[in-house]
Amino acid sequence: MCRSIKTLRPPVLPEEATEDEIRAAALQYVRKVSGFRAPAEHNREVFDRAVDVIAAATAELLDGLEVRGAHRSPAA
Repeated sequence: MCRSIKTLRPPVLPEEATEDEIRAAALQYVRKVSGFRAPAEHNREVFDRAVDVIAAATAELLDGLEVRGAHRSPAA
């Protein structure tokens, strides 16, 4: 587990995670898995695409989780 990635769901995070927080977690994950803090130019596209895909999957996961005892605001 990458210690830089924080839990983004209630009750650890009292409010909904922001897009920036989700993207930061995805970036940390990709950095950990790839072993690169910043990719070389020839790896930039695949690195950035991985961050995008993982951020989207993270947002979907957080949106679908039901945490007992947490109050969710209704969708708009």
